[in-house]
Amino acid sequence: MNQNSSFVEFRNVQKSYDGKTLVVKDFNLSITRGEFVTMLGPSGSGKTTCLMMLAGFETATYGDILLDGQPINKVPPQKRGIGMVFQNYALFPHMTVAENLAFPLEVRKLGRNVIKQKIGNALEMVELGELANRRPAQLSGGQKQRVALARALVFEPKLVLMDEPLGALDKNLREQMQYEIKRIHENLGVTMVYVTHDQSEALTMSDRIAVFNDGIVQQLASPATLYEEPENAFVASFIGENNRFSGTVKSLDSDRCIVTLDDDDCNIRALPINITGHGSRAILSLRPERVVIDPEEGSLPNIFKVRAEGVTYLGDHIRCSVNFGQRHQFIIKIPNSEQHPVLKPGSDFRIGWAGRDCRAFNA
Repeated sequence: MNQNSSFVEFRNVQKSYDGKTLVVKDFNLSITRGEFVTMLGPSGSGKTTCLMMLAGFETATYGDILLDGQPINKVPPQKRGIGMVFQNYALFPHMTVAENLAFPLEVRKLGRNVIKQKIGNALEMVELGELANRRPAQLSGGQKQRVALARALVFEPKLVLMDEPLGALDKNLREQMQYEIKRIHENLGVTMVYVTHDQSEALTMSDRIAVFNDGIVQQLASPATLYEEPENAFVASFIGENNRFSGTVKSLDSDRCIVTLDDDDCNIRALPINITGHGSRAILSLRPERVVIDPEEGSLPNIFKVRAEGVTYLGDHIRCSVNFGQRHQFIIKIPNSEQHPVLKPGSDFRIGWAGRDCRAFNA
């Protein structure tokens, strides 16, 4: 991505609250105009701090933040022209829905007719036109979040920031709002930066995801690339479910390695990602859905006998835990279809997987 295409840019940004410990360490990120970028990570990883620095509610200890090519480190929040959506909605309880939406327009001293038109457009966008005269206490959680989203968009900002905006909603409503926000983003073409700790939310909505841990971006990529091609063990474990094993590298070439598992003589062929050499320690990562049940002998480089320990019916798939080797627990996901094998606790069978589906990371 060339520098001229960056609409939002963090350059070598650091943040410390006490002058000693860095909660954000040398953060670099370029976001193009109209892009939906999610900052994803566990609590305390630095993602929300980066969003607050972009909004202007926190100040960078070091480095520069640019918006549309202009440094904004010293620009106060109200002059950055950024829309903001919070988890707790932050609506004025004494105002109606329409009055909440009018507030950012009145601050900008727009005319009464213009304000009325913009409020109508914003409420129509979030499908709440009939609720304009209600107060927040008369709205459901999903309706409040739609009002908060409409208020962030009503003055047509160049950039909208969202900090865990769906965290207070139940599962079904949260999933509905994910698609609603994505639809609005695609229709308006506004740039959005979103913070969440929910990996499925990030995968559903984002053009790109920055995975944070310990104040550092571990990987920045599209949802498909993060899931299919994680660059390190943290990203592999944080994005989606994984079977993880540790061991020692027995042999290594450019596109294949053999790892001997700890406390076992079991050898696994895997794809080396950042393995340093023979004898080095490795963490293996394998998605449960990549496991093949009862493969033909010799059809895959990794085939092992296992015993089913527990079988759980989860609607769209069957989840089975097995004993693998001498001391290893293993999870398998099987699509729920007429073709799926009937597995019962205590039953013995074989599993297998391709070497490219098992990634070996430097431990």
